[in-house]
Amino acid sequence: MVARSFSFELFPPQTPEGLEKLRVTRSQLAQLHPAYFSVTYGAGGSTRDRTFGVVSELQAEGQKVAPHLSCVAATKASTAEMLERYRASGIDRIVALRGDLPSGMVEIGEFRYASDLVAFIRERFGDAFHIEVAAYPEYHPQARSAEDDLRNFERKVKAGADAAITQYFFNADAYYYFRDQCEALGISIPIVPGIMPISRFTQLARFSDACGAEIPRWIRRKLEGFGDDAASIRAFGLDVVTRLCDDLLRNGAPGLHFYTLNQAGAVTTVWQRLGL
Repeated sequence: MVARSFSFELFPPQTPEGLEKLRVTRSQLAQLHPAYFSVTYGAGGSTRDRTFGVVSELQAEGQKVAPHLSCVAATKASTAEMLERYRASGIDRIVALRGDLPSGMVEIGEFRYASDLVAFIRERFGDAFHIEVAAYPEYHPQARSAEDDLRNFERKVKAGADAAITQYFFNADAYYYFRDQCEALGISIPIVPGIMPISRFTQLARFSDACGAEIPRWIRRKLEGFGDDAASIRAFGLDVVTRLCDDLLRNGAPGLHFYTLNQAGAVTTVWQRLGL
């Protein structure tokens, strides 16, 4: 039986104060012994050095790390340089993404899709990296159709992806249906659900509108009804997310990947409720 994978996503802060807060957060999360931490990478590589800094600190603390690497607006030379840098420092896991085009930039670069990046890593570095890719149970907001999005995912797998992390969702049936579709296509890599804790409704609504993640009507109306009552939003959010995680694990999910937003509290509470 393959061991389940539990992991946490962090982002590189913009300020020294944010970096200090992140150090406290990751110290708390490290006590939960995740399989790895992933660290995000800004549009067009805008956080390249800050991402590398956070990755280096985590690694120095003895943590397994999977840096994000996006390919939009990137060249093959700059991508190879970054991967060489990671390999030389002992990193053996990468989250390979297309990423977003930076504001005002029109040139997409030498890679058009994430599958191109995965193929490039495999061609240039062989099996030096375990490659995670993104999956979208509720479909990528820019996909022309659900079928196109599924085929895009299939191309990433065929290019050499080892596993996938999904965009967050609150409807478990979307994940189960996507998983069934993948199995019907012969896709057998682990597809780990991405989990977003609920702590602030306005923030969650903004994120969801941007990335195409659906907030079910009953959840949205309940959260709207709490208004500015932060304690009630948090308590309700913990119940919803814990039940979702429990349902996913009982129905065969190969692990969970938490989008922490650089906060430890909600993730730790869900973790404890699940008995992990």
